[in-house]
Amino acid sequence: MKRGRTRFAVAGLTTVTVAALAVLVVTALVALAAEPAETGAASDEASSIEAPEPPVARKTPVADTLFGDVRVDDYHWLRDRSDPEVTAYLEAENEYTAAMTAHVSELEETIYQEMVGRIKETDLSVPYLDNGFFYYDRTEEGKQYPIFCRKEGSLDAEEIVLLDQNELAKGHDYFEVWATKVSPDNRLLAYLVDATGSETFTLHIKDLVTGELLPDVIHEIDYALEWANDSSTLFYTTTDEARRSDKLWRHALGTDPSEDVLVHHETDPAYGVWISRTRSNEFLVMDIGSRVTSETRLLRADDPFGQFALVRTREEGVEYYLSHRGGEFYIRTNDGAKDFKVMRAPVDAPSKDNWTEVILHRDGVKIERIETFAHHLVIAEREKGQRRIRVMNLDTQDEHYIEFPEPVYAVYPRENRVYEAATIRFSYMSHVTPTSVYDYDMNTRERELLKQKEVLGGYDPSLYASERLFATATDGTEVPVSVLYRRDARRDEGNPVYLMGYGAYGASMDPWFSSNRLSLLDRGVIYAAAHVRGGGEMGERWWEDGSMLNKMNTFTDFIACSEHLIDEGYAAPDGLVATGGSAGGLLMGAIANMRPDLYRIIVADVPFVDVLNTMLDASIPLTVGEYDEWGNPNEEEYYFYMKSYSPYDNVGALDYPDMLITASLNDPRVQYWEPAKWTARLRATKTGDGLLLLKTNMGAGHGGASGRYERFREWAFEYAFVLDRLGLGSDASEE
Repeated sequence: MKRGRTRFAVAGLTTVTVAALAVLVVTALVALAAEPAETGAASDEASSIEAPEPPVARKTPVADTLFGDVRVDDYHWLRDRSDPEVTAYLEAENEYTAAMTAHVSELEETIYQEMVGRIKETDLSVPYLDNGFFYYDRTEEGKQYPIFCRKEGSLDAEEIVLLDQNELAKGHDYFEVWATKVSPDNRLLAYLVDATGSETFTLHIKDLVTGELLPDVIHEIDYALEWANDSSTLFYTTTDEARRSDKLWRHALGTDPSEDVLVHHETDPAYGVWISRTRSNEFLVMDIGSRVTSETRLLRADDPFGQFALVRTREEGVEYYLSHRGGEFYIRTNDGAKDFKVMRAPVDAPSKDNWTEVILHRDGVKIERIETFAHHLVIAEREKGQRRIRVMNLDTQDEHYIEFPEPVYAVYPRENRVYEAATIRFSYMSHVTPTSVYDYDMNTRERELLKQKEVLGGYDPSLYASERLFATATDGTEVPVSVLYRRDARRDEGNPVYLMGYGAYGASMDPWFSSNRLSLLDRGVIYAAAHVRGGGEMGERWWEDGSMLNKMNTFTDFIACSEHLIDEGYAAPDGLVATGGSAGGLLMGAIANMRPDLYRIIVADVPFVDVLNTMLDASIPLTVGEYDEWGNPNEEEYYFYMKSYSPYDNVGALDYPDMLITASLNDPRVQYWEPAKWTARLRATKTGDGLLLLKTNMGAGHGGASGRYERFREWAFEYAFVLDRLGLGSDASEE
């Protein structure tokens, strides 16, 4: 778990709640985009509001001294969620935000209707085959959640509803289903439920023949869940008090969970435990890892009561991950290969001594993932910021890259469950091309488009242009910037620019498609993404150069990208909007302190801003496991380096721009008090008349609302806030 599951994070679509949904181009919006309003001032309606007094959080100083350095935290008391005064303060901030944005409610509703109007509300995912059944999910108009279904043997067969999340969610303000796992005999469905957003799950098991729930219910477990081949044994993980996945358990159906067997307890606080199955279904794989080190143990899936066998003892800084094929394992590792290489070892002797090289290491070409099939090896690579898929025929040793039509795109593996298959499935998209699902024949090199996400309302991709620029950082490094705009709205003097950034964990911001984004583009706003160091766009070194004692590069890179957009005429000097969430919220906090003059608006979603206090508190989820990302502030060098950029510790008497900060009360990744404390300190310290708003979701977690329509509401609110503060807040229907 990392501070990365936000609505804007794209480093792996299985944990991203971004909905790349389709778009309605309204004639009035086109006219508005052609002649956008001047930027730099909020709407007249906003300026005429008699503003209420903002909430003032009381100051109760708490001093802390380390390495002779005294820090005083006036808002430490906001950490006590049981204190009614804390809840009252958060509610007061919400009321203030509502009052200060009441005048944009019509615009917010317009944008919401645009977003909903672009999607096919009643829709069906592309079915995938697994063990004789076709699985898919579908949505129905007006319903918040997907319905999980399957058909036996043929797509013409009768539909079987596995789970209707809409029915399960009744009575809950927040509800998500995770890790749906069908037993090998196809009879049972194990699934996890989170009803608060805290990412603490309850396990349920449904008999798919009778439709009844089994009495086996296990509370407070983590994400990972797998069946053994006997269809009566389940493996699952649980967490410690710091939300670290530290234990792997074995459960036999029909027994009391209190009798479950502890298979492994990981005592090193820097490591977590995960359980998975190989595509061949022959092995259960226990991965134990930190950010920079991993260890794997294997168990035959036919022998659930056996002992997991160690493949290779962990070695600091060495990662390795196994994929099974026949009598061999294929191993992706960074041992002596910073950007990873691929090795091979026999199943009966997989230790390091028996590894032989299959794919050599190439500096700057990161091997991000491998998948083995009966006759093929599929390699997901990244070079110069671009994803690629490489296919190797393991019988003939022939290999090739899959070709794609656009120079800048994103491609992700999909549900490839059939081990014997000669085809692979992937999603392809770009900033202008909606999500497209393909089946690709690895022998004939032919592809079949199975589905492209429908964009209702007449979306025309030729109206939009996508480019990749390069900004020069302070140390001379070339930093990529992706830019997307509506061609007929591009102005010589620059447009307002909505610039996103993240820059952590080696995660990459790929050029994914979002129909929601068109509500900005069609009003003349340029969308941009700064691929700053700390991310993974340019390989493993790109992450290293933006982490630990190099973290400052992330912030100066973003500033360099911002200045480059102005210098090259993309951004109007008074029209820059900076936005980021979670670890990207740390980036927002840092640039707010470093260059408040550069930005018109900053939007920080669930921001990780109280860096020093959080990383000094080992009881907080994620802290110890992230020493490899930020450093350990219990060491003097890291302490003072973190202090130099920690947003909360560097709030000053500065003229900050307009700022919208969001939080979630049940967030286990970035605790609600970080954005709350930051807001309180900013409000007490800042100068100037920049608007400062805090909006806390009192019933959700890190990713915000769980229902799709509720998410549209959240996006519509943020877009309306941004457009209003840019002076583009008029309702399109009035233009």
